Amino acid sequence: MNGYPDVRLRRLRRTPALRAMLGQPLPGPERFMWPVFVREGEGMAESIASMPGQYRYSIDRLVEAVRPVLVSGVRSVLVFGLPDPAEKDPIGTAAADANGIVQRAVRALKQAFPDLLVFTDVCLCAYTTHGHCGSLGECDVDNDPTLGTLAQTAVSHVQAGADGVAPSAMMDGQVKAIRAALADSGHTDTILMSYSTKFASAMYGPFRDAEQSAPGKGDRQGYQAPYADLNQALRESELDVQEGADILMVKPALFYLDMIARIRAAHNLPLAVYNVSGEYAMHIAMAERGWGDLRAMVRESTTALVRAGADILISYWANRYEEMFVD
Repeated sequence: MNGYPDVRLRRLRRTPALRAMLGQPLPGPERFMWPVFVREGEGMAESIASMPGQYRYSIDRLVEAVRPVLVSGVRSVLVFGLPDPAEKDPIGTAAADANGIVQRAVRALKQAFPDLLVFTDVCLCAYTTHGHCGSLGECDVDNDPTLGTLAQTAVSHVQAGADGVAPSAMMDGQVKAIRAALADSGHTDTILMSYSTKFASAMYGPFRDAEQSAPGKGDRQGYQAPYADLNQALRESELDVQEGADILMVKPALFYLDMIARIRAAHNLPLAVYNVSGEYAMHIAMAERGWGDLRAMVRESTTALVRAGADILISYWANRYEEMFVD
């Protein structure tokens, strides 16, 4: 019996019950983390034009927005802050302010929802006058001085109540510096989720619109991972494991299924993937033009991420979980 007509694979996909029994189930809401944008002000839920269904929230409205997401079963958020432009300086000092926008948002979220897992993005691009992820040297971001500011920022987030910090600046040694600072301040149980392989991608445009963090000049190719260099990208994750990361991350997600699979095979740490703003907007744009069914595309692409090895899905579909995934 070598093949057709004795072997007929269509037997195994003939009915919905068979396909459900043999296929991989859709990920549950507990595997999703919702990235949220918080800004100064009160009573504000400012729609993001390039990311329909996502908003820049004032702290009070963010707390309101998180409540139904928790009810849907999603248990974690990743907080990004938009500071007052007057607070920006060349080195991003305000990122570590104990009364900064992220720190206050963390306190409000943990007070309202003690069991919510609150992670924070640790970067300086929204806090620098030039929009880069650290202080600028003569030609590029000055790596080592930036590490101190990143470490101070992470500690301030944890002191506000964050369960985990996620350094995204792609500075060499950032995980080691933050882990040491957390230990020195007595926060040895804090989870460090590293943006261990964050690529210099063209898929971040809507996010930079949302966060108002595009670099004023130049780009970030000097510090984010080159998408054409597989070995260097893998080394990024290896080094973060050595420096003390608890969770690794691949960003973006859909264009990097090979990287997700390779890192999953190489390491037994939990693996997060960031289903980025451009991937989110791409699906919506296709659906708006009648070129695809949004719900079907979201379910298919999300299944692909889990199939490749993702444990945690950082995704803008999280606040739309019931709409996209519940039958």
